[in-house]
Amino acid sequence: MASDRTCHVYILARKPFGTLYIGVTNDLRRRVAEHRLGTKPGFTKKHDLKQLVYFEVFDTPSRAIAREKQLKAGSRQRMINLVLKDNKQWKDLAESLFR
Repeated sequence: MASDRTCHVYILARKPFGTLYIGVTNDLRRRVAEHRLGTKPGFTKKHDLKQLVYFEVFDTPSRAIAREKQLKAGSRQRMINLVLKDNKQWKDLAESLFR
């Protein structure tokens, strides 16, 4: 069972190798739903980013934020390689969140 402090770092994509977005949240299911519904203005709504292609789980918000900063500081190719390592088909991983 996840603790109240569990956080996720996630990557959204529009299509394989298209626009990417890295975010952090304490409720991945809710946050992905917000992205899909376009309820909040910003980068993901503007670029129609709704496909969850990668995520990591952390036991504290500070660790998740540190990882988010690390990923954002890296190259685009490094982000693509991270997705490809576990999700070669760029499947929408959110489908499993909403079952």
